[in-house]
Amino acid sequence: MKLSKEIKTAILVISGILLFIFIFNYLKGENVFDSSIKISAIYENVEGLAPSAAVTINGHTIGKVQSIEFKGDGSGLLRVTMLISDDFSFSVNSEAQLYEAGLIGGKAIAIIPAFDSSSLVQSGDVLRSKVKPGLTDLVNQRLTPLQEKIEKMMVSADQLLINLNEVFDVQSKENIKLTIAELSTTIASFKTTSESLNGLVEDNKSAIGETIINFSKISEDLSAVSESLSKSDLDSIMLDLKSTISNFDSLLNNVDNGEGSIGKLMKDDRLYINLQSATKQLEELLVDMKLNPKRYVHFSLFGKKVQQDNVDDNKVKTPKD
Repeated sequence: MKLSKEIKTAILVISGILLFIFIFNYLKGENVFDSSIKISAIYENVEGLAPSAAVTINGHTIGKVQSIEFKGDGSGLLRVTMLISDDFSFSVNSEAQLYEAGLIGGKAIAIIPAFDSSSLVQSGDVLRSKVKPGLTDLVNQRLTPLQEKIEKMMVSADQLLINLNEVFDVQSKENIKLTIAELSTTIASFKTTSESLNGLVEDNKSAIGETIINFSKISEDLSAVSESLSKSDLDSIMLDLKSTISNFDSLLNNVDNGEGSIGKLMKDDRLYINLQSATKQLEELLVDMKLNPKRYVHFSLFGKKVQQDNVDDNKVKTPKD
């Protein structure tokens, strides 16, 4: 059976159209000969994500992004439609995570599968969405606080420079110059003094050496004294000292109790009364001596006559019968 040219042309055109549709859908991520599942997820921002981007599970590619379009409810949210293979089943509660696929900025979607008691995912289901911060986002998050700190530091440094300019006026600068000049003079004086000290040390080197030797001998003597003290019987000395202190304490207790001569002197009132009485009698005796000195002192150049005169006086004073 021969086909006419018209039929052959029609078959060729139809085949070309089908091939074009197949290639077009394949480039969009669709495979007309494959039983894929069409699912979607909603995102606020999908910068870096393009159609035909890979969809993976645990790093294994299971599909591609079919389309990216607005949700259509006026919210500005984006619907990302994905075609994935039905070879791997997971729960409808799984998560579609947007992440950076490389350092150059391309992005992909990773399915974080959930294996719970919910129903398995089917075509038309909408998965929960999540955006994983990429390297650029992390760098921006770390650099933003640092940038704020640098800006504050620059403002503080600028304010500091302004304050310094206000402080260091013309007079202050002149004072600083004078201070530096005086400091140079002081350093020169120190240098001269140092040279003089060096000369003094050089001239008295022998005396300094002898002094050091004397100090060394003194140190040796002190070491010998310390060694002798360490070798002495300190325990015996401490025992003797303790015994002496104990005896002295016993003596003080006896005095406090009125025992012994000192204790009686300190505690017995009779001794005080006797001393007071004796003092009073001595005082009366001294007064009588001042009033009647002849009773106690007999002085004459002629010793025996004194006695005779006293006898005569006694006779004269003797009253007659």
